Amino acid sequence: MAYAVGLMATDGCLINTGRHLSFDSGDADLVETFLRCIGRPVRYRKVRTRSGGVVYKAQFGDVVWYRWLESIGLHQRKSLTLGAIDVPDEHLLSLARGLLDGDGSVLSFSHHPTRKTYPTYEYRRLWTLFHSASRAHLEWLRSRLHRCLGIKGLIDMRRKAGRHDMFRLKYGNLESKVLLTRLYEDPTSPRLMRKWKKWDDFRERKLCADGGT
Repeated sequence: MAYAVGLMATDGCLINTGRHLSFDSGDADLVETFLRCIGRPVRYRKVRTRSGGVVYKAQFGDVVWYRWLESIGLHQRKSLTLGAIDVPDEHLLSLARGLLDGDGSVLSFSHHPTRKTYPTYEYRRLWTLFHSASRAHLEWLRSRLHRCLGIKGLIDMRRKAGRHDMFRLKYGNLESKVLLTRLYEDPTSPRLMRKWKKWDDFRERKLCADGGT
């Protein structure tokens, strides 16, 4: 349930009827996972966007869940105003994994910091990013993850022309290893596989480089 709340906080919507909710994603498997997590029938529709892409939309009515989400910090038109989410410490990492799968990124790429002196030297970088239009929400998440895991992260602003400011919470190599190890500690936990695979590929490369098995 905590994972599903993380997804709702990013890609979900509390519709202004007071009982209807929706969850939209470009990943059909994420919509299916979300519905299974909250015990709903796996029913959704495929919609073409104006740009020619595809989004998968699930919509349903549940006044009890709607009110419960409001009681823990979610609300209508939350993109710019989302703040803290009332989640117990024992479920924080499941919530964070939902936030990551909904509106975050796991980046793994090669960096050549000494290209001129040592042109063949390659350093593999790993970044974990959480994106939001609400800085208050990222400040809350940063504080809770610091308290839970001892990682600090960094929040910066990413402006978009003609739109509101966007912010990101970024964890570099060492802190990403700590965070992602804990987020994916349970192999049975729900997850968006393509994001998990970036971490798994990085981890496997590191084991090979270190001579591990």
